[in-house]
Amino acid sequence: MTAPGTPSQTVGPYLSIGLTWAEGPHVVAADAPGAVWIRGRVRDGAGQAVPDALVETWQPDPAGRFHTPGFRGLGRCPTDDDGRYAIRTVKPGVVEDQAPHLAVTVLARGLLHRVVTRIYFADEPAANEADPVLAGVPAERRGTLIAEKSEDGYLFDITLQGPDETVFFTV
Repeated sequence: MTAPGTPSQTVGPYLSIGLTWAEGPHVVAADAPGAVWIRGRVRDGAGQAVPDALVETWQPDPAGRFHTPGFRGLGRCPTDDDGRYAIRTVKPGVVEDQAPHLAVTVLARGLLHRVVTRIYFADEPAANEADPVLAGVPAERRGTLIAEKSEDGYLFDITLQGPDETVFFTV
């Protein structure tokens, strides 16, 4: 006899209960100076869309400060049926000699624990080169942490496993 999985064994559809809210994907208003979209897809190791993931970002304001009045710094967006997410924010400032980046957490089916990564920006090559965290990532894997410029912001896909797996950090 086989017992079914319990809620502690899967993240699954439970993400939508209490973790999402209407303004979650909107860190800043549409008319905020410097507002950009961070868009991408979450894929599994086979390259298939993960339709029930949750992407959460945390960042400083453009001056590199956290806990600034009027700036939440937290974004949270569930993926759609095609694994897409979109978070409207502003590009973060430099913090402690680290290149501008967003801290990212991903929760999804099959993950018993969150995975943590970072989003760096392709249009910050000098800052990226000097970033101590990015420098600690093998050169051939750094590209998995770099968001490419798009028409209205940046594109950043997340691959949960396999040969193109996004670099994840132990926290």
